[in-house]
Amino acid sequence: MPESSIYQQISIDIANRIVNGEFVVGTKIHGRSTLAGRYNVSPETIRRAVTLLEDMKIVEVAQGSGITVKSKDEAFKFIERFKNKESMSSVKKDIENLLYEKRKLEDNLISCVDKLIDYSQRFKNSNPLAPIELEVPINSRLVGKTIAEVNFWQSTGATIIGIRRDKSLILSPGPYATFMNGDIFIMVGDESSFERVKTFLNE
Repeated sequence: MPESSIYQQISIDIANRIVNGEFVVGTKIHGRSTLAGRYNVSPETIRRAVTLLEDMKIVEVAQGSGITVKSKDEAFKFIERFKNKESMSSVKKDIENLLYEKRKLEDNLISCVDKLIDYSQRFKNSNPLAPIELEVPINSRLVGKTIAEVNFWQSTGATIIGIRRDKSLILSPGPYATFMNGDIFIMVGDESSFERVKTFLNE
């Protein structure tokens, strides 16, 4: 911690002890050398801390008489003032951290978008999630059987994600959904799946 921050923290600590009644108005505080040893700092740092308290009219320093506590009220005001400064400093630090995280997220987002564009341009003719819609033929051998019974995925490589039946849409039908005349199956798979599904339905 910079020396400037240390002497301010020492002055705040002494002011707190005055407010808490540890140092009573009219009594003397330990000498500078004693305070330097207590806070493990140089006498110059203690001098700056005491000078700050004297400037704020919290203590009075007289040559040969030491440091005398002068005002509890001024000590309280001093603490409140620095508390506000500390709060502002904390908020500023939080904002800086958030801005840093925001920049990181933006950089990651840009990187992902670049990768997506590059992938789309290089493989624009191959979309493994292109939807396929096919109607179950009338009197197909599959009618009345479940998706699991006919090993649909194993036979075609396509995954059924929905069924249009009359005016309703059944999403994620599951392995026990039954094929019915007129059903329109919505599937996802690669380009070769389309032909495999057509063949499978018409066998």
